[in-house]
Amino acid sequence: MSVNIHIKNAVKRFGNNTIIPDLSLDVQEGEFFTLLGPSGCGKTTLLRMIAGFNTIEGGDFYFNDKRINDLDPAKRNIGMVFQNYAIFPHLTVRKNVAFGLKNKKYPQDKMRKLTDQFMKLVHVNEYADRLPERLSGGQQQRVALARALVISPDVLLMDEPLSNLDAKLRVEMREVIKKIHNDVGITTVYVTHDQEEAMAISDRIAVMDAGVIQHIGKPESVYLRPANVFVANFIGRTNMLKAKLVIKDKKSYLQLAGGFETEIEGIKPEYMQDQDVQVSIRPEEFVVYHGNEPGMEGTVTDNVFLGLITRYSVMLMNGEELEITQESSLHSAIEKGVKVSLQVKKEKINVFTADGNKNILVGVENDKKD
Repeated sequence: MSVNIHIKNAVKRFGNNTIIPDLSLDVQEGEFFTLLGPSGCGKTTLLRMIAGFNTIEGGDFYFNDKRINDLDPAKRNIGMVFQNYAIFPHLTVRKNVAFGLKNKKYPQDKMRKLTDQFMKLVHVNEYADRLPERLSGGQQQRVALARALVISPDVLLMDEPLSNLDAKLRVEMREVIKKIHNDVGITTVYVTHDQEEAMAISDRIAVMDAGVIQHIGKPESVYLRPANVFVANFIGRTNMLKAKLVIKDKKSYLQLAGGFETEIEGIKPEYMQDQDVQVSIRPEEFVVYHGNEPGMEGTVTDNVFLGLITRYSVMLMNGEELEITQESSLHSAIEKGVKVSLQVKKEKINVFTADGNKNILVGVENDKKD
């Protein structure tokens, strides 16, 4: 049975150092929920508080209506998958998967049936009698996943489970994890610092910084309408430009580098006033012209062919350097030294207050609890 996870005003301290000052969030039953952020932001600390491996200095943690702050970790009915696999080197694949069932004193016939079922689910059944040393990293991680799932946990907790795998295996394993989650539907809390990984597998993402949640939302919401400058910079790649928002005849305009002005729609009514702003323009949100079209003027200083896309560096007249990506084609690469004019895909860019704390466009969906 899956559960809702409700966290209210969580506080975590190590000595005099406060890691999580005041954090609240809800994870829905059966949801794949990812804690995403840079190293040291508190995401693993929070995961270990849910698991019962870290003490709780303040706040309340609930599985459904049951407060678990003081509940022994062994009684929380959680499955755990770690970065380093943590499977037993002296036990075969079968015995590793069956370990939790054996501790729960399942009868032999039921234990074998469940073990076979979950080995097949993660595609390691053909290695049932092998020791872990004869498995690849991806196979070992599948064993760890089967061992966590076989006990039918209420909650599955996963701490950077793919970080020790090579790039190709990471992509393969995240697809495996997402498919298995869709099949079994267990409430899952997943920790990673990899933005692409988070967007590929999550129902919702919580972006954390210094123990504080900045934005909670669906992957497309977090990427396309980030709540603040930190989220815009952390999720994917972006160019942050200083600009001015100018209101004329009840219409809003952005004044960008070199005096280029463009109308922008969707500014929240409370921000419809002249002010300094920051504008986030992702590399793919530029439109590049070679002629005398209006736009931000600059010079191409580098180009890198990456297969599907080509990445350009462009130096603006005011000295700012931008990263731009364009779809690659056989004869369309822009050479170094070529002067270009840049416009933007206005419906995609994001506009923030001068301090970067708020996105002032409509359409920002943030489930963060204040």
